[in-house]
Amino acid sequence: MNRQLFLLLVAGALTIGAAAAQTPYAGMQARPIKALSDRQVADLKAGRGMGLALAAELNGYPGPSHLLELADQLGLSDAQRVTVRSLFDAMKAETIPIGARLIAQEAALDSLFAGHKVTAETLAAATAEIGDTQAKLRNAHLRYHLSTVAMLHPSQIQRYAELRGYAEGDQKHQHH
Repeated sequence: MNRQLFLLLVAGALTIGAAAAQTPYAGMQARPIKALSDRQVADLKAGRGMGLALAAELNGYPGPSHLLELADQLGLSDAQRVTVRSLFDAMKAETIPIGARLIAQEAALDSLFAGHKVTAETLAAATAEIGDTQAKLRNAHLRYHLSTVAMLHPSQIQRYAELRGYAEGDQKHQHH
């Protein structure tokens, strides 16, 4: 009986040790682009925000996508709906090509490492390009949040915050 208990404890310890040896990155080595998940690639291809505009979103600057989703509940007028739809379409037209460029740049960086061809110079150039593209993508998403707030009434902005779960009591957003 003691021998069986000992073997069970050893097997358990080995299992725990093997699990502890795995990193959060385990399995990612099979990704086509190691730095991007399938979801991130899909979001970039579709022009989705991926949290890039949280500074705006969480500070009372609604984005066009969520405004369209909540148009009825916010009581958007026909003119507001047309404006928001136009902003949304423009945002997609701008961000989808930037997202495609970012995917290609990440694939190129991945290829440099996969082919063991990366140097300090190629790394600096690749990461500078990626950083510039990421900044352009974030700026685009944030700009559309800035554009939408100008056409909303303060009560609609407050209601938006409530519907999205951001309102804290009697919080008011003032925009200049």
